[in-house]
Amino acid sequence: MTQTISIEITDTQHKCLEYVSNPLDWASNAVLNRARIAQDEIVAKLVEHCNANNIALAVGGDAQVTQAYDLGIVDTAANIAASQQSAVGA
Repeated sequence: MTQTISIEITDTQHKCLEYVSNPLDWASNAVLNRARIAQDEIVAKLVEHCNANNIALAVGGDAQVTQAYDLGIVDTAANIAASQQSAVGA
């Protein structure tokens, strides 16, 4: 499955980005690289958890990210922020 991410920027912001790069290429590179870094972090946490708990590691990057979420090793930033906000308000 693929997801589409879209953002709106002003004409001025677009012109400024054009000064340094193709705006779409720059944005795509930034998003894809950050996702790659996050995947590396998630897989490292999963491997550590699975090795410590004698759990079979899923095969393939997509399956490993899914396994990390399924096991509760990682969660979305939005869920973590909401939990922290709830804890502060409690």
